[in-house]
Amino acid sequence: MPTIKSSYLGKLRTESEHLGSGEKILTDAPKDNNGKGEAFSPTDLVSSALASCMVTIMGIVANRSNIDLEGMTWEVTKVMQSDPRKIKEIIIDFHWDNAPNDSVFLKKLKNAAKTCPVALSLDPQISQTLTFHF
Repeated sequence: MPTIKSSYLGKLRTESEHLGSGEKILTDAPKDNNGKGEAFSPTDLVSSALASCMVTIMGIVANRSNIDLEGMTWEVTKVMQSDPRKIKEIIIDFHWDNAPNDSVFLKKLKNAAKTCPVALSLDPQISQTLTFHF
């Protein structure tokens, strides 16, 4: 059974619907690749998916210790390669001001991030540069 149903809307834009929830995502080609850049590009979504997956897995680990990751934020920088055009590097800076002062727990969180399903699924040629500010 499909998970996502998508359609091409024209002018380098797509719409994808998550069939289980009805939530929708638009994509647009970036300005530097013939698009308007008015929505996430497909490669933006890959980069965002990596960070979101990492935080989701960290959240699962934190829940086991009755710790809430609320307040954690992150910034994602996507670096493209031009020939062939593809993602070269994804840089993620995680910030968590309320992190507990527990080096063993924080080490578990960092390891969880690095072993999330998206991280393990991406081509190893895509550098995943992570900085944890906690």
